[in-house]
Amino acid sequence: MIRKNFRILQLTENDLSLMHAMMEMFGEAFADMETYVDKAPGEDYTRGLLNSDSFIALAALKGESVVGGIGAYELKKFEQQRSEIYIYDLAVANGHRRQGIATALIHELKKVAYDRGAYVIFVQADTDVEDEPAIALYTKMGIREDVLHFDIPVSGGGT
Repeated sequence: MIRKNFRILQLTENDLSLMHAMMEMFGEAFADMETYVDKAPGEDYTRGLLNSDSFIALAALKGESVVGGIGAYELKKFEQQRSEIYIYDLAVANGHRRQGIATALIHELKKVAYDRGAYVIFVQADTDVEDEPAIALYTKMGIREDVLHFDIPVSGGGT
């Protein structure tokens, strides 16, 4: 999809270089190059992820440069025959913000979600000051629910 001076592309297993560029953009945007670049998975893993029916990668491009992106997961429900889409990461590169890129990425994800039969898209945002732009964007796009989030570590299994 082409918008203004950028286009949005859903990445496939043939788009490894764009996925790597999107990971680098995430690393810069989140100031976490270690996670997104230094410890990035290998090509076989990334290709498999992009080829899976549970992962969605959307990249916003200006020319050939990745300036925004979404990494999302489709979660198939067990209680009904439907699914939800979880936005795991969404970022726009510094210098390209406030141009409608994040909004356009979410609108494109809504189309993908509709095509997959999903009934909702959900996302989490930290409530700290640094995430105020994300909170404003998501408030504009949807209905806010205040919830608690818990990370449960996985180590050794058992009880």
